[in-house]
Amino acid sequence: MPTLLQINSNLNSGGAGRIVEQIGKGALASGWESYAAFGRLNNPSELKAIRIGNFSSVLIHGFKTLILDQHGLGSSIATYLLIEKIKSIKPDVIHLHGLHGYYINVDILFSYLARTEIPVVWTMHDCWAITGHCTFFSDINCSKWEKECFECPKKRNYPSSLIVDRSKRNFQMKKLLFSSVKNLTVVSVSEWLNQIMQRSFLKNADFRVILNGVDIGCFRPESQSINNLRNKLGIGNKHMLLGVATSWGERKGWKDYMKLSEILPDTCVIVMVGLSNRQIKMLPPEIIGIQRTESLQELRDYYTTADVILNLSYMESFGLTTVEGFACGTPSIVYNSTASPELMNNETGLIVEPGNISQLADAVNQIIEKGKEYYKVNCRKRAETKFNKEDKIKEYQRLYSELINRNIHK
Repeated sequence: MPTLLQINSNLNSGGAGRIVEQIGKGALASGWESYAAFGRLNNPSELKAIRIGNFSSVLIHGFKTLILDQHGLGSSIATYLLIEKIKSIKPDVIHLHGLHGYYINVDILFSYLARTEIPVVWTMHDCWAITGHCTFFSDINCSKWEKECFECPKKRNYPSSLIVDRSKRNFQMKKLLFSSVKNLTVVSVSEWLNQIMQRSFLKNADFRVILNGVDIGCFRPESQSINNLRNKLGIGNKHMLLGVATSWGERKGWKDYMKLSEILPDTCVIVMVGLSNRQIKMLPPEIIGIQRTESLQELRDYYTTADVILNLSYMESFGLTTVEGFACGTPSIVYNSTASPELMNNETGLIVEPGNISQLADAVNQIIEKGKEYYKVNCRKRAETKFNKEDKIKEYQRLYSELINRNIHK
């Protein structure tokens, strides 16, 4: 029986964490043993879960990041213990996901991976692996990562460093470590991200593109929930514009939702899901704020009830909320930036220029005038044919089998 081990900051929580669960359950269904090692948040899982470190090790790692800009260089003991666990379960494939998040030491981990013959798959959900500090750089048109990072202009951005700028040394370390694994396959979740990775120091790796998948059985049009949710929110027959994020900030277009709310007619209301209590208190009266939910059924109800999904993110490696909305029959408006336009076609919504609030408001009006029903069938069809999680699981299974067979016949 082959064995899969996945490593990510979260397990069955958030976008990447849910994808880990999907892939792991797919492996179980194919007769594999399926482990998932995680460092931060988790929800109940069908996989064999391995906790990396604890709350104290996360805090210490966070301190090293905040003061010394040594993100990915804490959690030494936790990582050594993980390696002992890897040796005991003897996985046939190690599948990495998000390695930032104050929970794992990449120096220790990759020094071990470079010494093994185990095939390593690394799904990139952002750009942290190829920079000296940041997770995204397109917002400031920074190209230092193509040669060598230094004097990082995003030092204060996540993973924030208040004092030291270690971006040059971090870049050199990552280049040495991440290029040392000879049996490495880099998977990108969008064509945009794949092009970025191929221009980075990982250019000699084996590259694949496997789009993120959604559970089209869970995320589906659910008309029975619409009146209940509208009554609960107190929005009546107003046109509901929905934004969903795991965490909200400037990258997700926070300010643009505020600006849009100022010029929308009274017949429209914006609902934002995933906010903190502090953020909810900051909202203007035209916006309804909802705290983060881990309930997929609750998210489905919001997607189904909405007339339009707004994804005003300036930097997206994929854009899962847009696709989950499609599965529920709801069109989207996205910014013409990074990976977001890849998700769209003329029958599923509109693309507008980043930060152009006037154009954004016009796009909202266009979709409302045509009506959600105009888009509904095509949105659902796009989710079924292009983003079905079952298809993506099979793609990963084929990749695992290919790597194992290649390893055997070396």
